[in-house]
This record gives sequence, C-alpha cells and structure tokens, in this order.
Amino acid sequence: MYVDPPAPQPRQPGETPPATASGALDGQPRAWEFNPEYQRLVTAWQAVMPLLESLTTALDKAYQLARSPQTWDAPVGARYVEDLAEWRTRLGLYRQAVLTAISDEAADTPRWVPSSAGAPHAFS
Repeated sequence: MYVDPPAPQPRQPGETPPATASGALDGQPRAWEFNPEYQRLVTAWQAVMPLLESLTTALDKAYQLARSPQTWDAPVGARYVEDLAEWRTRLGLYRQAVLTAISDEAADTPRWVPSSAGAPHAFS
C-alpha cells in the first residue's frame, strides 16, 4: 500500500504571521493574512480524505469477502477476486495521485500573504 503525502496544515490557534524582515521600508508596518489559496487546499484535503477512506474500506471489505472460501463455490470466483484486487490497486494509485497533487501545490503555496487591507498606496 502507499503512504499518503504530508497534508496541508490548517491555521493553528495562536499561529502568528511571519516576522517582518528588516529592509528599506522598516518604518512601514506590514499586514499579513492567512492565504486563502492555502486554505482552499486544506479544505480540499479535508473533503477528499473521508471519501477516499470510505472507498478504500468498502473495497477492502468486498475483497476480503471475495477471498473467503464460503463466498465462492465456483471456479469463476477467482476472476472476481482478481478484478477486486485490480480495483484496489487502481484506487490506491488514484488516491496517491490526488493527495500528491494537493500536497505538492500546498508545498509551493505560501501560508501567509501580505494583506492589501489598510496598506498605503503610492499613487491612488
């Protein structure tokens, strides 16, 4: 089975934005906000995980029942077991692809972005 990639972490209580870097505009306070794009990825991960878990559980249960000697009395049963094994493999690959896509995008997305609210604009 596959190992799930790291999940995007939701904003924790008490989490603060990054400290402002020292530079030419030290006198200007910088406002930060939790990145809505990162939050979208957190929400996507939290929405897709229960669905993938329920699919995996259902297929695993069906596979275990299909492998039981009490379930199949005919030689055709082996074909159904092979089909279920193939579907389990495909679901594992699909799960890995979906979760990796979300995780990779989250790794490339900053958690905090400068806020435009209340920020001074030079030539308004």
